[in-house]
Amino acid sequence: MKFNKWTVALAAVGVVSLASAARADEKMSAMQTALSDTTISGYVSASANWELVPTAGVSSSSPAGFIPFQGITKQDGFNLDVVKLSISKPQDESPWASGYQADLIFGPDAVAYNTSANSGSTADFAIKQAYIALRTPVGNGIDWKIGVFDTIIGYEVFDAGSNPNYTRSYGYAIEPTEHTGILGTYKINDELSVSAGVANTLSAGINARAATSGFGNGSGSDWHKTLMASTTFTAPSSWGWMSGSSFYAGVVYGINMANAGAGLTDYQANWYLGATMNTPLKQLTTGFALDYVSHFAGTGVDVWSIGTYATYKANDKLSFSGRAEYIEGDIYNLAGTGGRPTPSAYELTATVEYDMWANVVSRVELRWDDITDNKGSVGIAHGDSLGLYANVIYKF
Repeated sequence: MKFNKWTVALAAVGVVSLASAARADEKMSAMQTALSDTTISGYVSASANWELVPTAGVSSSSPAGFIPFQGITKQDGFNLDVVKLSISKPQDESPWASGYQADLIFGPDAVAYNTSANSGSTADFAIKQAYIALRTPVGNGIDWKIGVFDTIIGYEVFDAGSNPNYTRSYGYAIEPTEHTGILGTYKINDELSVSAGVANTLSAGINARAATSGFGNGSGSDWHKTLMASTTFTAPSSWGWMSGSSFYAGVVYGINMANAGAGLTDYQANWYLGATMNTPLKQLTTGFALDYVSHFAGTGVDVWSIGTYATYKANDKLSFSGRAEYIEGDIYNLAGTGGRPTPSAYELTATVEYDMWANVVSRVELRWDDITDNKGSVGIAHGDSLGLYANVIYKF
């Protein structure tokens, strides 16, 4: 074995032995081999929020308080949103490839997302994802995720910098966020892929179990698992200007434990259709998202939302994005409400992004929300609000 000159010099004066140096070198080499493909990435996100037109001049009762990850505490001031740290080893192209992904989040948004603690926790830390990635050489290869992974449905994601707009949609708010379980993905060809999996619950909660006290059929959770499936189609080059557009359909069916403490445990089904489409104008892309939720959060509510998206990329630094959304729910079996229905809501969002610095996303956004009570009072905020948002994200 070849040693460097400092190791030889230390061995000459009896400080170390060449045998022990060889063993240490072997251990270091093994560790270096295991870590050689590991990557570290993440981001820091900060924002400012000015509510220009709150309902009746009172921020606490404004519709802006219902925007995911905004709420009352973020209105009218400067905010640290979240810090994310990702450690991963991507799979290679070998038939029996393996890897892992671990996403840690810190800060106020982790409180809202908190999948690492029990319900009601205010800890500003969460494990967002942590799964082992495996491939089995069946056909074109099945890629597996085992552990905690993001939900398979939805147009928007938790990472604001990966969305066309800074604030999240109402559609995002009624979708699952993450699951503990196993997910398999199979690529049939270059255009079509399918995914299917099973998890403990539909709602968030690492290692959560589907308690069955609300069903009156025992205390075990053996057979109360969440099932999910999805398919993705990518338009081939023969489609001309539509080439590269993607179309998505998925469903997640299982128990939502969000209201379990109130005895409102029930099966919930989330259906999703979405598309991201190129246009004849190369700089312009459009999007569509439809969410339908049956028995939302165990309350007997059916909720649906529809959102449309458009992004115009003027150049490498400047882009304009817009979103229009409508959401409505019908309560038909909520205890204590006499079948009282929920209101409908609208929102329009316009975002300008100009990335002046390397690795930095910088955006200004104007959002109008309106919650209408056209079916009777339900005791929540009504009226409209207009908010101005600024968001800066450094990606590393």
